[in-house]
Amino acid sequence: MNSPIRIVLVGARGKMGRTIKACAADDPGLTMSAGLDYGDPLEPAIENCEVVIDFSAADATPAICAACAKHGKALVLGTTGHNATQKESVATAARVVPVVFAANFSTGVNVLFALTKRAAESLGRAFDLDVIEMHHRTKKDAPSGTAKRLLEILREVRSDRDTAAQSIRAGDIVGEHTVVFSGPGERLELTHRAASRETFARGALRAARWVTAQPPGLYDMHAVLGLA
Repeated sequence: MNSPIRIVLVGARGKMGRTIKACAADDPGLTMSAGLDYGDPLEPAIENCEVVIDFSAADATPAICAACAKHGKALVLGTTGHNATQKESVATAARVVPVVFAANFSTGVNVLFALTKRAAESLGRAFDLDVIEMHHRTKKDAPSGTAKRLLEILREVRSDRDTAAQSIRAGDIVGEHTVVFSGPGERLELTHRAASRETFARGALRAARWVTAQPPGLYDMHAVLGLA
């Protein structure tokens, strides 16, 4: 029997961190070797794992990437709101170790990405494009990382439109994203609603199992799910 994959979880006390920890406890193929909070030193724990999962803060990304590269550990990165320098640290680490860097770890959302691309290609320039996203009032970044990715997909297909996202922060909404295609006499809406953070947590754990068997490189959930 293979030994469980050992995980160091950064951001363990946050909403997502607590959910990931609970979901991992139900998976005999995974074990949490350490749970760290934002700002805790990673070096003492990182040697005793195969993969680091980070759901802390974008400010922590360069140090986490550097530690994973130094120790040869795979990384699953779930933070959003990175600036150009922080993104470059991810790319640098991916030259040395395998990294899954995703705007959203939900299976359904990644299918939404694929459907959005297909719809934008099929409907053409006669349709106006909009992205609406809703999250809980304590979410710091707006638009969300998922909304930014949806905008990137739309701009890749429709370079003639500089579409923006409408962001709503209210209550305890886990996450909702809608892409609206408005054309002459008709409207198509693609919507994903998350009812629980477990969908993101299980996706992150799926990515952790997958990435430990990959060569160095920068991957997304499309690769993990075989949608690429």
